[in-house]
Amino acid sequence: MAARSLTTTLALSFAGTTLAVFALVGSSLYYTLNSEIKQQDDLDIVLIARHTRRLAEELGSTADVRDHAERLTSQVLGNPALSMEVRDASGTNLVEHNTASVADAGFPAVALARRLGATQRITGSDVVEWQNARGTPVRGLAIDATLRDGAPVTVVIARDMTDRWRLLDRYRERLYAAGFAGMLLAFLMSWLLVRESLRPLREMAARASTITVDQLDTRVDIERAPGELEALTQSLNAMLDRLHGGFERMSQYTADLAHDMRTPLGNLRGANEVALARPRSTAEYEALLESNLEECDRLSRMIESVIFLARAEHPQFITTLAEFDAREALQQIADYFEGPAEDAGVSIHVAGSGRLRADKELFRRAVSNLLANALRYTPRGSEITLSVEQKNEMLEVAVTNPGTPIDPALLERIFDRFYRADASRHSDGHAGASAGLGLAIVRTIMTLHGGTARAGSGADGNRFILAFPRR
Repeated sequence: MAARSLTTTLALSFAGTTLAVFALVGSSLYYTLNSEIKQQDDLDIVLIARHTRRLAEELGSTADVRDHAERLTSQVLGNPALSMEVRDASGTNLVEHNTASVADAGFPAVALARRLGATQRITGSDVVEWQNARGTPVRGLAIDATLRDGAPVTVVIARDMTDRWRLLDRYRERLYAAGFAGMLLAFLMSWLLVRESLRPLREMAARASTITVDQLDTRVDIERAPGELEALTQSLNAMLDRLHGGFERMSQYTADLAHDMRTPLGNLRGANEVALARPRSTAEYEALLESNLEECDRLSRMIESVIFLARAEHPQFITTLAEFDAREALQQIADYFEGPAEDAGVSIHVAGSGRLRADKELFRRAVSNLLANALRYTPRGSEITLSVEQKNEMLEVAVTNPGTPIDPALLERIFDRFYRADASRHSDGHAGASAGLGLAIVRTIMTLHGGTARAGSGADGNRFILAFPRR
């Protein structure tokens, strides 16, 4: 199904609006003109009726009415649409002028018009409308008058509205033509104006179409965009910034992953090649297998960390939240690391108290990563502190250890994937050496909980803080 054209849709909307306005205004003008014409014609009929009654009342008898017929009909001469008819009490026509156009088939005008008594005042509201034999409208009235001898006569004044009807028809047709022409003109002009107004959008689309993987640093020019499109342009550029940054991080992440996996694989290959160069004793083969197992464990941990990070970034990653005692959980972690801590000549102390609502397994993983990191860089004979503290709306879990201070410029970067403040430390030969993903996992876990992970460093040591929201 073809997409609708926004330009055509808006142009049709403007054209429809214009047609509606023309129809409203034209209808108002049409009915106003029709009302004005009727009022003016009714006024003429009323004035003629009044003059005719006054003239009839000056006549002495019905014979005088016939003798002065021209004087009476002079009131309607000059306008072929007007007619006059004077009848006596028996219904005999005394005066008749142009009555054929105002009578209905079988019904004279006197039978159709409203009849007023000889003493009744004549007003415009007394004029009524009927249709003649041709079906065209006629307006008129009938009045009684008393001659000087006391004889009553009836005067009918009527006007054939055919000319007015045709005038209104022509006016209505012109309104239709003007409305249709106005609609077409509005459609054409609005189509051109909307198309020109949408030109910045087409330019933005053309600009966006030039952005490829190799040109993610290209941005949409917002200087020429109208104010209404400024927010859209800024959002589009912000999206491109995020894509650019994400693509660069992914590229760096892929390169770092390949580099870090190459090291244990190279160690495995080199050790095996050396072992196969000449016959070895059973003890040497056992030592080789132990070394290979350490490298396999290192690869396994690295792959597991990468899989966890990939899953955690998926929108449907599920966390099971539960409320638990944070100090008790920290003590369990300290007990688990008791053996490695003794080997490293380091003691672990747990302090503080508080309850926390979080995914307990992810909480343990985050703290364990920090504790394992602290064990690697804490001098022998020192103490590592695991603490929990409530601060306003947050509950902070901290891992504090003495050791070489971290450069303040690196406190944020150490949470990046595969980043190491001291690259020499990861290849120190220990089986627990870091792959550069531990702190990245910690930050990901905190993001899943809606919290933050941050680091601080000073002369007295380093401190890693996990801030959980209190739900």
